Amino acid sequence: MKKGNYYPTAQNDQIVWLTTFANEIQVLGPGLGLTPAQIAAIVADCLWLVYLLQAWLPATRNWSQTGTNTLAEAQTGDGIKLMVLPVYVTPALPNGAVSVNTGALNRIFAQVQDIKNSGQCSPKDAATLGIVGSAQPGPDWTTLQPVFTVSIVGGQVVIKWTWGGYAAFLDCCEIQVDRGDGKGFVLLTIDTTPGYTDTQPFPTARTVWTYRAIYQVNDARVGVWSQSVSVAVPT
Repeated sequence: MKKGNYYPTAQNDQIVWLTTFANEIQVLGPGLGLTPAQIAAIVADCLWLVYLLQAWLPATRNWSQTGTNTLAEAQTGDGIKLMVLPVYVTPALPNGAVSVNTGALNRIFAQVQDIKNSGQCSPKDAATLGIVGSAQPGPDWTTLQPVFTVSIVGGQVVIKWTWGGYAAFLDCCEIQVDRGDGKGFVLLTIDTTPGYTDTQPFPTARTVWTYRAIYQVNDARVGVWSQSVSVAVPT
């Protein structure tokens, strides 16, 4: 099984991850070959992001509601007092946190990759730092098949397909088309990025184009063919 991403998607979980990483890197960093300056920079990046996620972002969201309420009062208030606009106050930085250059998370990810590439990080230390993703089960190759839709947009057929949640295990999607010309299904594209536009000009006579798809790994088809999807193309 492949490993999933170690950095969580939920903001509350991100706060926990960043806090843990900042604490543990100070303990484990020297043994991983990191200099004091590198460790300090990582900690600064983590604490800055924790502040933004934990204090600044909630405060700005609350302020947004304050702005909405203020406008409502300005429009429909009781009219008996002079209005004073509220002033937004940025939450104070906690002890040890300072503003850093943009791209803090990118720097953290880059440092994590350097740690992994160094060969000095044991599995135990990697788990302590939280830089090992959870085990991700692979697809059932006997039933895996692409699901997609087709539509006409701007005089072209747009094919919307996805990885079905298994992007880590797949290389590309083979898409074939039957243009109703007696040739049957022929290769349209080998697509590596979800979403494809068929640029073939529409025929002079109204007809039906039918599409099907199948995933590939290492230049070999895997899973089963998708259900065929047809669209009537205008002249």
